[in-house]
Amino acid sequence: MNARRDDLPYAGGSDVGLVRSGNEDAYLISPPLYAVADGLGGHSAGEIASSIAVETLQDTAPRRADAKALGRAVRQANTAVITAAEDGRGRSGMGTTITAAMIEGTRIAVAHVGDSRAYLLHLGELQQITDDHSMVADMVRRGTLTLEESRHHPNRSVITRALGSDPNLLVDTLEVDAAPGDRLLLCSDGLTSMVEDQLIEQVLGASHTPQQTVDRLIGYALDAGGQDNVTVVVVDIERGTDAGTAQDTGSRSQQRSGSRWALGLLWVLLAAALIGGAIWGTYAYARSQAYLIEENDVVVVYEGVPGDFAGIELHWRSTSTTITTAALDPITASRLKAGVRTEDLESAYALLDQYRAQANESLSATPTPAP
Repeated sequence: MNARRDDLPYAGGSDVGLVRSGNEDAYLISPPLYAVADGLGGHSAGEIASSIAVETLQDTAPRRADAKALGRAVRQANTAVITAAEDGRGRSGMGTTITAAMIEGTRIAVAHVGDSRAYLLHLGELQQITDDHSMVADMVRRGTLTLEESRHHPNRSVITRALGSDPNLLVDTLEVDAAPGDRLLLCSDGLTSMVEDQLIEQVLGASHTPQQTVDRLIGYALDAGGQDNVTVVVVDIERGTDAGTAQDTGSRSQQRSGSRWALGLLWVLLAAALIGGAIWGTYAYARSQAYLIEENDVVVVYEGVPGDFAGIELHWRSTSTTITTAALDPITASRLKAGVRTEDLESAYALLDQYRAQANESLSATPTPAP
């Protein structure tokens, strides 16, 4: 049985670790689909959230490695987690990260929410291909915290985006071109918080099977203290087998050469059109968007988009509320510091109604001091 498992080009494993009493992680291996989910909050049924997320993802994922379609499947998983909490399966406030990948030949489509990660060992060099949605990661990106400092920061476990917290969840999607012999790693932060990237690179680069690699990475996380659940999926990238790839190479090359002049002219015309319409297009786009953000500890709704374009601010205050972020769950409060974008103003007000209901529920649950 072990020999058969070691022959496979993919493997996964999960361990409760040395501190926690239960495992809230879940992983999915259903070639060409792979995923890791890290449930949030033991008291809020994180293990149920992560299980629902991977089950829904498996049911709704596309058949091809299409990042946008995979992102839509993750959003459906988000809806399933929210609905489950409302229906009493699990608890209010439960959530989960998810990092999912679909592999087609040497093309990898990724959809990602939270601080579980996807790495690619490309030509022997480790590359982190997802960005953490966490408070310390935001601080590192702003330059106010170093990578080494982030590993020991007291708020390192506070994430700013997760399934189960926002019906209008933003999902990061991307596509990566790999090479035959590369290795894909999906993992929960139970690995990356315990094991540094340099050691991860060494283990992935060693001539071990995916299953042996999974076991070694989990072992290193436990040796380092095993402070969290640790989950690892490793996939070897093999040469693509799409029909006609080799035979069509020459004809495609000739077509590209023959159309290069026409493409050059087209780009000149497009550039002129873009320059002429950039300001109007940007303004029109901003007017179609909206976002919610924390200002002076309360929730404020803006029409437009955060930031500016060429020095011009493209947002307009729509309304200020009395909803305090202190009355919201920590994940939502953290996300509001950077702003929660929505598709339009109507969606923003719908989300605001949810925040108001959550705040009212929180206030009503606060015990009144005895006289």
